Amino acid sequence: MNKTELIASVAEKSGISKKDAEKAVAAVIDTIVETVAAGDKIQIVGFGTFEQRTRNARTGCDPRTGKSIEIPASKVPAFKAGRQFKETVNK
Repeated sequence: MNKTELIASVAEKSGISKKDAEKAVAAVIDTIVETVAAGDKIQIVGFGTFEQRTRNARTGCDPRTGKSIEIPASKVPAFKAGRQFKETVNK
């Protein structure tokens, strides 16, 4: 499912127009991105948790040359599915 299909599904299930559903989906996505980028966590009970995690600096290998390179520390977005979500997927 892509974003357009998601918007259509939200519009159908909620009984609102596709235009309103698009605004709602965009607002949810923007809020999640802004909150995680700020270093905060979003917990949606039954669905999961969006958070920011830190990757430590490490040594890697350049596949073109085979030489070792230093990969700097970075922050990455992460999602951990909630128990109810996992149970639904595993049925």
